[in-house]
Amino acid sequence: MYKEAELKKIFEGKRVMIAGFGREGRSSYKLIRKLFPTSSSGVVLAVADKNLNVNTDQLLANDTDLSIFVGDDYLAHSAEYDIILKSPGIPTFDFENIVPLSKVSSQTDVFLQIYGSQTVAVTGTKGKSTTTNLIYSVLKSYKPNTIMAGNMGLPLFDIIDQMSNDTAIVLELSSHQLENIHRGPYIGIVLNLFQEHLDHYHSYLDYKMAKLNIALCQSPSDVFIYCVDNDELSLLVAQSDIKSIKLSYSMHKQVEKGCYCDGYHFRMMPGDNIIYDIYSQRYVKGMHNLSNCMAVFMVGHCFGIPDSVIAQAIADFKGLEHRLEYVAEKSGITFYNDSISTIPEATIAAVEALKDVDTLILGGFDRGIDYTKLVHFIDKSNIRNIAFVGEAGSRMHNMLIEADALQGRNYILSNSYCDIVQWCYANTGEGKICLLSPAASSYDMFKNFEERGRVFKDLVLTNGKY
Repeated sequence: MYKEAELKKIFEGKRVMIAGFGREGRSSYKLIRKLFPTSSSGVVLAVADKNLNVNTDQLLANDTDLSIFVGDDYLAHSAEYDIILKSPGIPTFDFENIVPLSKVSSQTDVFLQIYGSQTVAVTGTKGKSTTTNLIYSVLKSYKPNTIMAGNMGLPLFDIIDQMSNDTAIVLELSSHQLENIHRGPYIGIVLNLFQEHLDHYHSYLDYKMAKLNIALCQSPSDVFIYCVDNDELSLLVAQSDIKSIKLSYSMHKQVEKGCYCDGYHFRMMPGDNIIYDIYSQRYVKGMHNLSNCMAVFMVGHCFGIPDSVIAQAIADFKGLEHRLEYVAEKSGITFYNDSISTIPEATIAAVEALKDVDTLILGGFDRGIDYTKLVHFIDKSNIRNIAFVGEAGSRMHNMLIEADALQGRNYILSNSYCDIVQWCYANTGEGKICLLSPAASSYDMFKNFEERGRVFKDLVLTNGKY
């Protein structure tokens, strides 16, 4: 195992609790038991999870040297342990008043402590997955021993056996994964900051600071890349003590060190050298994705990859499922699936990218996000038909009514995607676009945004009928 001695040093002689036994928790258990098969070999291990079924999990069935805590008070014994490996879905504030937060770690925290110098990590409220995949495509084409993992892929501990000293690792990291880290990646990227996951944090500021940990935990020789066009992010960076090398990018203005767009090309500063013709972009739609491509170029430059190689990888990239994904053209209507959209800014960007949106499907689980910006956008738009789903959809509907922004538009309130898709077929104009871009989470009706997107696509292909 690559750098096994360093990994052992973190855990050896410690009492370790794995909090949360989902995909990442199971991965942590397997690694620790590989390093330390029993407590006599150096680690006292426990698993804690609210799910009562963990007691009967087959992975743990033969481990007689393991403590298991389940039920509503599953964290009650946390203070007895030296390291708590927290799964991303558990809010850090669940440990407040139980243990010193310095004891709360994570798989991401441990991974970056050992392998951070080989890692490129991407975060941001939106655009992480597309940007991560683009960076991976670029690095893989030039550096074959490149691995992608993190929020959208494999748990980090699952890739260690594939690694060596010349491996480049590309990670997508959520705020949940970054909130407990103590070491940053070699290259850390923050794409943007918008209101999101407010149910997981005490405040929006806590969420933003969790994201910024990707830079705050870097060393002076590391590189931090960020977008100055995002006001929330730009202000936060200016107010923070970031010691790493800062590179910025902008679609609207020249930057001192980094990349900017002059309207036709990407230019790298200093030097003002043209590195990319933006009209060569084939598949990645929208100005927001074009902006993210600048971050990709800067990563490529850090690795010494020629501009032509980076440009070709971007030109060949066909996008990801549920992210402005073309579904089909049926009955003269073009359908797009943007189920990944869980905030208003993402929906606005999607509508702007597609131009001819006639019908928009909005709503889902309501997390209290401010929809004022979206209401103003819709009020000024040419969208004729709106389908509202769930509690978030009801709130958006009420806000639009109050703003007198539904005058002259068709709309429906329904929690049935079958009914909604049939309604979309009946009301969307020929030659126009029907777009699923909900600006809300999916957890009221679906397991995740992927399931929501797949249901929508299936219904589109069957004219709203199962």
